[in-house]
Amino acid sequence: MKKTPVKGTNDYLPEEVAVRDYMQNKILQVYENNGFQRIMTPALEDVNNLDNSDGGENLNLIFKILKRGDKLDRAITAEKFDELADLGLRYDLTLPLCRYYANNSGQLLNPMKVIQIDKVYRAERPQRGRLREFMQCDIDILGSESVACEIELILTMGEALQAIGLNEFKVRINDRRILMGVLKSMGFPEDDLDSVCLTFDKFDKIGSEGVVQELTEKAFPAAAIEQLNRLMTADRMTLDTLPAADEMREYLDEMRHIIDTVEELNQGHYDIEFDISLVRGQGYYTGPIFEIESTKFRGSLAGGGRYDHLIGKFINRDVPAVGFSIGFERIFSLLMGDGEYHIPDRRKKAVILYEKNNFAEAWQYSAELRGQGNYDVLLYERPKKTGRLLNQLKDHGYAAFMIYGQDEELRELD
Repeated sequence: MKKTPVKGTNDYLPEEVAVRDYMQNKILQVYENNGFQRIMTPALEDVNNLDNSDGGENLNLIFKILKRGDKLDRAITAEKFDELADLGLRYDLTLPLCRYYANNSGQLLNPMKVIQIDKVYRAERPQRGRLREFMQCDIDILGSESVACEIELILTMGEALQAIGLNEFKVRINDRRILMGVLKSMGFPEDDLDSVCLTFDKFDKIGSEGVVQELTEKAFPAAAIEQLNRLMTADRMTLDTLPAADEMREYLDEMRHIIDTVEELNQGHYDIEFDISLVRGQGYYTGPIFEIESTKFRGSLAGGGRYDHLIGKFINRDVPAVGFSIGFERIFSLLMGDGEYHIPDRRKKAVILYEKNNFAEAWQYSAELRGQGNYDVLLYERPKKTGRLLNQLKDHGYAAFMIYGQDEELRELD
């Protein structure tokens, strides 16, 4: 049997888990302090829900689960290979949230401010920064069309990142409606704008030449491609210099309001800027979209946007919704990059070594120590080679020890 974890997944050592728990608890605390409430949904979803979720290229990365027993046999016999699976693992937390809301809306506040901190799964080709199992930390607001929701999410997300020690980041923001209007004004066919966006979303990875090549292979008009290429290679485009700006006045005013308000309220802790090249690959976005990226390292730390039509796939009406998600694994790797992350105000760890004949007394004493609140206390039966064990404990962060029945109090491990 193989002892290593499946590629694209990780085992975590106790100290790593302690850091992960601390970070997630700090994020959760900020979310809850801002009035969001935590929910939980299953990792398993109906495969038809996943397949029809407008998840962009993520739909190609769904882990699908085969039917069982006679149902699988019948599908194989009938050669209905597209019907072999009936379940799948969630690829993000947004689609499950929409199903959850459709199923439980009568019991929920409206608008609903929700937290999800959980694992998601994608059939990625494992590589640095690409895992098959990873954690996301989401907040969403369901039931409100107000742009105040976008502002609240950005400010709350910024506060959460600062709470875990990330201070050097900036927010990039765009609007799908503005982006679609610009692409349409360039001459791209309206029915093909989603396909154009899927390619344009790769701009950061393949550059302008790669985008031009892929759009050319898709047989889009050369004049439209040339206009997009000029946009990609030009200096940063502002809200005032956009093509077809008059036709999008309402959306541009909303964008200015979001940017101005976030700048006013974040007290100068981070920048927020309009970026027409921000796409985000999920097809379900309908309005403002945003990402947070580190100013020290390449890559997105968090992202989200408005998705006003996704809940409507489950019920006969659209429900306005907007969300923001922290990519926890990238942040964990970033903050652990130097091999150490300091958890403030952490209780010290102590060990009590007992003999076979005094376990009960040692247990009672360890309970008294824990009750004093200064130490987390580990009980170990005393081995023959006590010194070797003490060296191991010191290496694992233990600060004090006692040989019960021999020592009168804890001694420092030095």
